[in-house]
Amino acid sequence: MPDIIQLLPDSIANQIAAGEVVQRPASAVKELMENSIDAGAASIKLIVKDAGKILLQVIDNGQGMSETDARMSLERHATSKIRTADDLFRLRTMGFRGEALASIAAVSQMEMKTRLPNEELGTLLVVEASEVKKQEPVACEKGTSISVKNLFYNIPARRNFLKSNGVEMSHITEEFQRIALANPVISFSLIQEDELVLDLPAGKLSQRIVNLFGKNYQTQLAPVQEETSLLRITGYIGRPELAKRKRGEQFIFVNNRFIRNNYLGYAVNSAYEGLLQENHFPFYTLFIEIDPKHVDVNVHPTKTEIKFDDERSVYGVVWSAVKQALGSHNLSPAIDFTADVNLMSKVSNQPLSREQYYDEQFSTLQRSNLQNWDKLFEQESATSKLFEKTEVSQKTTVRLESSINKPEEVSVPENEKGIFQFQQKYIVRASRSGVLFIDQQAAHERILFEKYLLQLKGVPGNSQQSLFPQTLSLSAPDFALTMEMEREIHALGFRFEVFGKNTLLISGTPTDVHGSEKELFEGLIEQFKKNQSELQLPLRENLAQALAKRASIKAGQKLSSEEMEAVASSLFACNTPNFSAEGSPTFFTLDSSKIENYFTR
Repeated sequence: MPDIIQLLPDSIANQIAAGEVVQRPASAVKELMENSIDAGAASIKLIVKDAGKILLQVIDNGQGMSETDARMSLERHATSKIRTADDLFRLRTMGFRGEALASIAAVSQMEMKTRLPNEELGTLLVVEASEVKKQEPVACEKGTSISVKNLFYNIPARRNFLKSNGVEMSHITEEFQRIALANPVISFSLIQEDELVLDLPAGKLSQRIVNLFGKNYQTQLAPVQEETSLLRITGYIGRPELAKRKRGEQFIFVNNRFIRNNYLGYAVNSAYEGLLQENHFPFYTLFIEIDPKHVDVNVHPTKTEIKFDDERSVYGVVWSAVKQALGSHNLSPAIDFTADVNLMSKVSNQPLSREQYYDEQFSTLQRSNLQNWDKLFEQESATSKLFEKTEVSQKTTVRLESSINKPEEVSVPENEKGIFQFQQKYIVRASRSGVLFIDQQAAHERILFEKYLLQLKGVPGNSQQSLFPQTLSLSAPDFALTMEMEREIHALGFRFEVFGKNTLLISGTPTDVHGSEKELFEGLIEQFKKNQSELQLPLRENLAQALAKRASIKAGQKLSSEEMEAVASSLFACNTPNFSAEGSPTFFTLDSSKIENYFTR
C-alpha cells in the first residue's frame, strides 16, 4: 500500500493558521497594532478603507526591522520573544507565537516597509498569498508600515462570510479602542475613508477614556487602586447611573492584555449589587498586574482567553477593590471595610487558599439566604396556588427567530364588557371558552413589531417633530453602525442629521412613542446590538424588534379600560398573535371546564 501521509506546503499551512488567527479584518488590526506596541512605538496610525476589505494599514515609529528580520517575520513560528519553553511563563509582550504576519500574508496582498533608526535605507517587501514578489531597499521613515490589501482575496468563501461594512468597521473600532485604552502613553489615530475619525494624544488613562467615550465621562469616573502580594489593580469604574443596557464598555486587562473572563466580570457586577437597574451593566476599565507565572495566556489563538492558577483569589481581590472604590467615592451604601467582607488585609499578607476564600467570602451570604427562605414561602400568593392546581401556567418559551412572521390562525375572543388589569402585568377578559389572560408587554411588543416591520418593508412611518432637538454623542462603533442603517432608521420615523464628530442632532421620533428622543434613540442602538449578538436576525427584523422592545408598554404600567381594549383588539389583528417578537407566549386561556372543576362536588 503506498504512503498517503505527507507534509502540507507552507502556503496551505499558513492559510489553515490564518483561519484561527485572522477571522475578520479586526483580527488583523489587533495583531498588527500589538506588534507595533512590542516594537516600542510612541505613535501608531491605523488607516482603513472599505471596512478593511480593501485596505488595512498600520504605521508606527517603533524600532523597525533589519532586512533579515523583515523576511524572517513572515515565516511561521518566527518570533523575537520566545527562546525556551520557560519563556511562555514570563510573557509580558503581546504577540509571541510568530503566526500573525505569516497568517495575514497568506490571505492577502501585503506590503511592508521598515527601517532601523540608525540606517539610511529601509526594506520593502511585497507578498501575495505567502509568496514574496519583491524585496528591495527603499527610502522610508523609521519604524514599520504594513499595508494589508484585499483581505481574503484568495479565499472567496471566507470573504463572503464577512458582515456589512458597518458591522466590520464596528469590530475594527472596538479592537482599536481596547488597544488605545491599554496604552494611554502612546498616541493613536484612526483614519477611515480618508477621514480622521479618532485622534488620541498620549496622556493619562482618564483622559484616554474621555477622548474615546465622550466628555460626559469626566464626572462619572471613580478610580480603583489596590495592591496585594498576589496582584495589583488600577483603573476606573463608572457611577451606577452611567450603566447601560448593552454590554460593551467593560474592559479588563491582565498585564496590559485585554481579556474576556466572565468570572471576573461577574465579580465586578456583584460589587454593584443593589445599585443598578435590572439588565444594566456598569462601565469599568480595570488593569490587573500579576506575575506571569500565575497566568497562562497561551490557551487561545487570539490570546483574549487566559487562565489563572488561583482564579478564586483573583475574583475576591477584584470584587473587594471595586466594592471599596464604590464605598469610598459615595457611590454605594455605607460599607464597613474593617469587617471580613474586605479581603485586602488578608490577601496582602498571603494569597487565599480556595477553602479560605469560600469560607470567608460567602459564609455571610449563605447564612442570610437560609434565613430568607421562610419569608419567601410566606409571601406565596393565593393566586399562585390557584394556577399550580389548575396547571394552566405553562412556562415554556418558544424561540421562533425569523419564523415569527408566519401567520397563525387563532380564535378571536368575543368583545365582552368585563375587562380589567391584574397585577399591572396582565389584561384579563372573558372569552367564549373561558377567561383570557394577556401579557400586556409581550402583546404590545408583537403589535409594534408587526407595525414597524411593515414600515421597513415600504410604508415609512410618520414622525413627530421635536420642539427642542437633542444632540446625542455616540461611540465611534455606534456612530458607524447608525450611519450604516440610516435609511432603515428613517423609515421607522426617526429624523436626525450629523452634527459634528460622532454626534447626531435628533429632531423627530416615531409617532405614538413617548419619552426622551435621546434615550429612545440610544436604547434602539443598544437593543439592536444585543439582538445582533444573541439572535442573528435579518437587519429589518432586528430593528423592528429592537424598537418594539424599547417602545412597548412595560409590566407594572397601569392601563385604562380603553388602553386595555386597544391592546387586546390590536393583538388579535396581528398575523401571529400567539407569540411576542422574541417567541414568548402573549396570552393563554383558562378553560371554563377547569374553572367548573373547582365547584363540582
